[in-house]
Amino acid sequence: MSKVVVMDHPLIQHKIGIIRREETGSKDFRTLVSEIAMLMCYEATRDLKLADVEIKTPICETTVKELRGKKLAVVPILRAGLGMVDGMLTMIPAAKVGHIGLYRDPKTLEPVEYYCKLPADCANREVFVVDPMLATGGSSAAAIQMLKDKGVKSIRLMCIIAAPEGVKKMQEEHPDVDIYIGALDDHLNEHGYIVPGLGDAGDRIFGTK
Repeated sequence: MSKVVVMDHPLIQHKIGIIRREETGSKDFRTLVSEIAMLMCYEATRDLKLADVEIKTPICETTVKELRGKKLAVVPILRAGLGMVDGMLTMIPAAKVGHIGLYRDPKTLEPVEYYCKLPADCANREVFVVDPMLATGGSSAAAIQMLKDKGVKSIRLMCIIAAPEGVKKMQEEHPDVDIYIGALDDHLNEHGYIVPGLGDAGDRIFGTK
């Protein structure tokens, strides 16, 4: 079964509290989502492999640690996932970025694909799928299945706020994908929104309705 990590870092929790507020405007919301993604990235990459490398400092030769193993990729689920990309790239600037476009049918709540563009070598990378909200889990599960169909084997999911229903669906459909969550909320309402949540993350990031 996949690992589910709910972040308890005080800075993450503080910033999530601010983006939940109805009065937080798009400018501050965008900035905070990016900052939360950066802090979550720090935690979600804690177990990346390191290798010893010999270098020369201005003083002497020494051994330092550098990342080894698979290169990294960030794949946001459009469009809200775009808000997390800059924060991720601040921490891992060499990562490549792919895009998966899905929207949720308002009647069935099922994901519908409309775009997919990935790095050519994505199958050989450690892929971080990012989306601020894990609600029903349909979009995340569909996006990860798309990646698997293209040969990607090493996948992690990062979301800022999750509902238990979404976590359950992810673990049922992708028990090999670890999930990193900023806050685990109570439930979904009859419209498929996370409660207490923060509303529609995409609309709040981009100032749309």
